[in-house]
Amino acid sequence: MVFDFLRRSGPRDVASAVPEVKASATGRVVAHMSGGRVAWSPRDTVSLTRQAFAGNPVGFRAVKLIAESAAALPLVLQDQTARYAEHPILKLVTAPNPGQGRAELFEALYGQLLLSGDGYVEAVAGEQGLPYELHVLRSDRMSVVPGPDGWPVAYVYEVAGRKHRFNVTGPVSPVLHVKTFHPQDDHYGLSPLQAAAQAVDVHNSASRWSKGLLDNAARPSGAIVWKGADGQGHLTTEQYDRLTAEMEAHHQGARNAGRPMLLEGGLDWKPMGFSPSDMEFQKTKEAAAREIAVAFGVPPMLLGIQGEATYANYAEAHRAFYRQTVLPLASKVAQQVGRWLSDFVGEDVELRPDLDQVPALAAERDAVWNRVASADFLTVAEKRAALGLPALDADADLGGD
Repeated sequence: MVFDFLRRSGPRDVASAVPEVKASATGRVVAHMSGGRVAWSPRDTVSLTRQAFAGNPVGFRAVKLIAESAAALPLVLQDQTARYAEHPILKLVTAPNPGQGRAELFEALYGQLLLSGDGYVEAVAGEQGLPYELHVLRSDRMSVVPGPDGWPVAYVYEVAGRKHRFNVTGPVSPVLHVKTFHPQDDHYGLSPLQAAAQAVDVHNSASRWSKGLLDNAARPSGAIVWKGADGQGHLTTEQYDRLTAEMEAHHQGARNAGRPMLLEGGLDWKPMGFSPSDMEFQKTKEAAAREIAVAFGVPPMLLGIQGEATYANYAEAHRAFYRQTVLPLASKVAQQVGRWLSDFVGEDVELRPDLDQVPALAAERDAVWNRVASADFLTVAEKRAALGLPALDADADLGGD
C-alpha cells in the first residue's frame, strides 16, 4: 500500500517548510559510482542468517540475548527542561502497531540490525503530526537508491518480485534507516555475522562431525580384518557385499549403539583410537564458539561456553555485557528513533534508555549517585546535569543540596 507521507501538518508545518540544502564535499564522488541506481548489499543476508542464526546455537543465543536485553530497557523522553511522563511519542512507541508492543518492535529492530547490519522502520502516515503506526521491515528485502549527491533518495522494498518505492526526498523520511559502521560501504552497515562467518563455519562443521560420530555408535571407527584358511587376505565380491550389508543393518546408527558384534569365518575386529586431530576437534569447536561470542560482544560465560574465565564471576560478566554491548546499541537506536519521530511533531526531544532502572547496573549507579550527592562544590543544576537529568526551573536552583 502506498501512503502519502508528505501531507502533514502540526505544530510545525513540515509540508510547507523548505529544508535547507546542504551537501557533503565527498557526496558527488560517491554518487559517481552509484548515483540513481540501487546500491546492492555486498552480502547474502538470507544465507548468512540461515547458517549463523537459524542453524547455529551460539549465534542464535547471542542475537536473542542482545536483542531481548536491549528491547527490555525502559525508555525515557526528555528535552532541555523536562522529562515527560506522557507524550505522543511515548504513546506511539509504547503501542507502535496492533500486533506489537514496544519490546516486540525494538527486539525485531535490534535483531535485524545484528543479523544484517541494517534496521529499517516504516512510519504509516497519519493525517497530521505523528504517524499512526510503526513497523520494522526486513533488511534483506530493502535496497537503497542513492541520489546525485550520494545521499539516499528512495528505498525499494521487494517481496516475490513486487516492489514498493519509499520516496525520502521530503522534509521527513517515511523510513528510518539505522545501520552499523562499515568502513568499506557507503550505504549499508556491517553485521557481526560477517566478522564471525568463518567461526560459524568451523562450529557448524564440528557439530556435523559430532553428529556423524553419534550416528556411528559414538565410538571411533575400526577395521575388520579377514584371514582365510590358507592365509588369503581378500574377500570375494559376494562375501564383501554380505559383510557390508550386515554392518549397515546391525552395527551402524544410534539405535545400534553398544550392540555386540558377532564375527565368523576368520573375521577379526581391530578398533582404532582417536587420532590427535580428533582429540583437538572439540577444543576447536569451543574456540569457534568463543570467537562468535566475541564478534557479538557477549561474554562467553553468559552463553554457557566452558573454559571461559575472563571475568571473576557471572555478575561481573553480566555488568560488562550491559555496559559494553547492550547500552551502546540501545542508546544509538533510541536516539535515532527519537530524533526521527521528533521531526514529525516539530519538537526537539530525546529518547534514551533509563539507566536508573537497569538492575545489572544498580551497584554502579548507586556509587555514581552517592559520589555526586556528596559533592558540596556542585550546584543542584550541575548535579542534575552530571546524572543526565533535565534542569529545574531557574528559581528552584538554590545553588546547593
